[in-house]
Amino acid sequence: MQFLNGITLLLVYQLVGEVSVRLAGVPIPGPVLGMVMLFLTLWIRGAVPESVGTASSALLSHLSLLFVPAGVGMMAHFSRIADEWIPITLALLLSTIITMVATALIMQFTTRWLGRSTGGQGDE
Repeated sequence: MQFLNGITLLLVYQLVGEVSVRLAGVPIPGPVLGMVMLFLTLWIRGAVPESVGTASSALLSHLSLLFVPAGVGMMAHFSRIADEWIPITLALLLSTIITMVATALIMQFTTRWLGRSTGGQGDE
C-alpha cells in the first residue's frame, strides 16, 4: 500500500505541474515543474514520507528500463543520426566540456565561500 500511495503522490505532482504549465503557458515541461514543486515541498517538510521513499526506490531500481524508449528512438532515426554525426558529436563534446568547467568553477566558489563562512575552521 505504501508504494501505491507514494506513486499516487508523485503522479499528482506531475499532474499539477502539467496543468500549471498549460494554464500559465510557461515554456518548460510539466513534469519538471512538478518535480520542482515536489522538491520544495520535501525541503519545507524536512523529510521524505515513507510512501514516497518506497515508490521512488522502486522506480530507481528499474531505472534502466526507462532508457529503452530512447534506444528505440535512436534506432528508428539511425539514418538521420548518421547524416548529422558531426554536429551531434560537437554538441556532445562542447556541452560536456562546458558542464565540467562550470562544475569545477562552482565547486571552487562554493569551497571558498564555505571556508570563509566557517572562518577557516575544519581545515586541519
